[in-house]
Amino acid sequence: MTGTTSHARLLSTGNGGSRRAREIRPAGATGASGAFAWLLIVSGGLGALASFVITIDKFQLLQDPQFSPSCNLSPILSCTSVMKSAQASVFGFPNPLLGLLAFPVVIAVGFALLAGARFRRWFWLGLNAGTLLGAGFCMWLMTQALYQIGALCLWCCLAWAATIAAFWYTTVHNVRHGIIRAPRGVVAGVLEFHWAVPVTWYLTIVVLIATRWWDYWQTLL
Repeated sequence: MTGTTSHARLLSTGNGGSRRAREIRPAGATGASGAFAWLLIVSGGLGALASFVITIDKFQLLQDPQFSPSCNLSPILSCTSVMKSAQASVFGFPNPLLGLLAFPVVIAVGFALLAGARFRRWFWLGLNAGTLLGAGFCMWLMTQALYQIGALCLWCCLAWAATIAAFWYTTVHNVRHGIIRAPRGVVAGVLEFHWAVPVTWYLTIVVLIATRWWDYWQTLL
């Protein structure tokens, strides 16, 4: 009898443990692969680094108008020209402060996913929307740098690249898990050729930069 009772208790405890496990992993919550988690960590880290360096240089430039950041390499690759522009403080404060707020969130999400965290659909859609807004803002800044300011900041370019990667692969993750619903053929294409969009995106930026200052690049050859 004692052995039977103990066995029953073990079964009860086991069932309770299963119920608790189901409570910890609620229905509708989705995790992610280690590769995607690391992509968020790396892209967030690069973006945070770029934002930090630009912020420090911006403050030094405010203290000393003659200060020359290390990324001032030529009249075209000139961080000073970008930092002194009106577009560098669209919301009334230096743009990289937004990066110092946003990129650490991306890093935290990546580490949480590595630890086994699972998030509900609204969270994934929110992350997708946030990275989309970030990518859109970066592309607006890119057009301003190319066609209004007439100069590039290399640290800014790093932040653009990191934001594009975070946005696109968050989208791929959401399509893969049905968080963003799409026709089966679209899903298959996105998963099979996931690399095509970021490669095309980066190459387009390179081509725009090359054609914008084609005469200048030729003088360097």
